Amino acid sequence: MPAAPHIVLAAGGTGGHLFPAEALAADLIQRGCRVSVFTDTRGLSIAERIPQATVCRVLSATPSTSALWRRLLAYGQLGAGMMQAQWLLLRHRPTAVVGFGGYPSVPTLAAAATARVPIILHEQNAVLGRANALMSSRARSIAVSFPNTSGLRVEDRAKVTLTGNPVRPAIRKLAEQPYPAPEAGGALRLVVTGGSQGARVLAEVVPTALTSLPTEMRQRLIVTQQVRPENLDEVARAYREAGVTADIAPFFNDLPDRLGRCHLAIGRAGASTVMEFAVAGIPAILVPLPTALDDHQTINASHAVEAGGAVLMPQANLTPPYLARRLFSLLRDADQLAAMSAAQRSWTRRDAASALADLVLAAPSLREEAA
Repeated sequence: MPAAPHIVLAAGGTGGHLFPAEALAADLIQRGCRVSVFTDTRGLSIAERIPQATVCRVLSATPSTSALWRRLLAYGQLGAGMMQAQWLLLRHRPTAVVGFGGYPSVPTLAAAATARVPIILHEQNAVLGRANALMSSRARSIAVSFPNTSGLRVEDRAKVTLTGNPVRPAIRKLAEQPYPAPEAGGALRLVVTGGSQGARVLAEVVPTALTSLPTEMRQRLIVTQQVRPENLDEVARAYREAGVTADIAPFFNDLPDRLGRCHLAIGRAGASTVMEFAVAGIPAILVPLPTALDDHQTINASHAVEAGGAVLMPQANLTPPYLARRLFSLLRDADQLAAMSAAQRSWTRRDAASALADLVLAAPSLREEAA
């Protein structure tokens, strides 16, 4: 009997890269594949959520900095990571490597290219990221999350397959649940995410906006908000003084459960955030990160906005009075929220992990082993 395909996933950095890798790992393991994840320090937590996967730490760094010495140090770490990845690939002998973008994937992908291991790339955003652009010429296939993904070389377009963006199994389960529309006089559950780059502005604006809502609406609010450690005391005090029930923390392990109960979410427009809100059917206010490369977060958000499932709110417009007006309009209209929930689920695909797994296992060099 032939050995099961052994797939290495190269991902790290932010949850936007790690969550799709986690979703693909779960699908591949369910199909009987062996899975290893080559990642940075942050990605080591995958081992807790998917104990069947082998998780290996690979050195990496991001050279996007103005200081010459920092760039040189980053290139040195990437080089060391590539040598480390070469040794790991020799040891694990994978059938293929799937890269999820971000510089933490580069050492493993570069080592795979040198070792002639088939490479499949997955791009989460609507604009091809730098790491994936760097490795695209060496890839056998490129999976994309959005139609008409920009930044692709003309010669790479024949490699492209639209799979969607895999979401974590816990989020995918929410697609099977009906939207919990708010009841008259009942709780109004709001989830505010942000990540390491986005939470500061939301910590400054959201509590102030909620404070200005009518007393009756404030008393119904139950807020979950992701907040940077340095902003915890300030945000807690603002909610306490406003009489708003709030649970704040830098990270929530049970965020999928909280999303499953919420009526409206506010967050950045990274690909994983946009897709998770859509698959779960969560009406959203999306605030793109203004410094995102090629403004890709605005393009990500546009798909949800055009479908009618989300409101686009550029950061330049994100003032407490403006946000309060939009929140008041949305939270008082249960029918509109329910319609937005349906619109969210209409434009994306919940089977993205399965579609990506199909693409990986359909690679010519994998067919015999997967048979």
